[in-house]
Amino acid sequence: MLARSKIAMILAEFVGTATLTSVVLAVSKSGIGYPYFVALAVGLVVAGITLSLGAVSGAHLNPAITLGLWTVRKVKTMPAIVYIAAQLLGGAAAYLLFSYFIGQSFKNTGHFESKALVAEAVGAFIFSLGWAAAVYQKMEAGRAAAVVGISLALGVMVASPVLGAGLLNPAVALGVRSWVWASFVLGPILGAVIGFNLYALLFANQETSVSTKSTDKKKK
Repeated sequence: MLARSKIAMILAEFVGTATLTSVVLAVSKSGIGYPYFVALAVGLVVAGITLSLGAVSGAHLNPAITLGLWTVRKVKTMPAIVYIAAQLLGGAAAYLLFSYFIGQSFKNTGHFESKALVAEAVGAFIFSLGWAAAVYQKMEAGRAAAVVGISLALGVMVASPVLGAGLLNPAVALGVRSWVWASFVLGPILGAVIGFNLYALLFANQETSVSTKSTDKKKK
């Protein structure tokens, strides 16, 4: 039987990602100030979830972030797999709930575009630098939440000229029906992996521990 803490970690990633995806669906479909309003909204949502659930699971809320952390040995392989599964299920659940609320479903509208791939990668790179700073500098909860939320908003804004609905997050792309492997999945993964590894290589204090427990403690 899974321990209570393990269940809490999985549920935190599921609920957090579902909440983020629900906000993206609600705001993007409203047509109000998209994409800059969406950038502000997701930044605030991620900051809030990081404050409330960060001490439980680390509040990754994004398969690209989880994979980036895994490449720099800040999360172990099995927890990373479980986190990604919970995040994708959260994105899918958000879509089902939203389609129930509006009384209609919609098909996957994503399609491959090289500019979208680059935009997702660049935006995720910016986002991951902020995330890496929070991890390697071992920021306290409030500061970490602010840095992560602002970094996401900046990443979305920078990528906004050609950004689709993926918003630097494969789980969100799944939930908003813009799932395209070659752009809204591969793009943010590449950006996050490069961002985390670049920060670890050039900007992190050389004495910083590579313990896999760092992501769980960074906001405590």
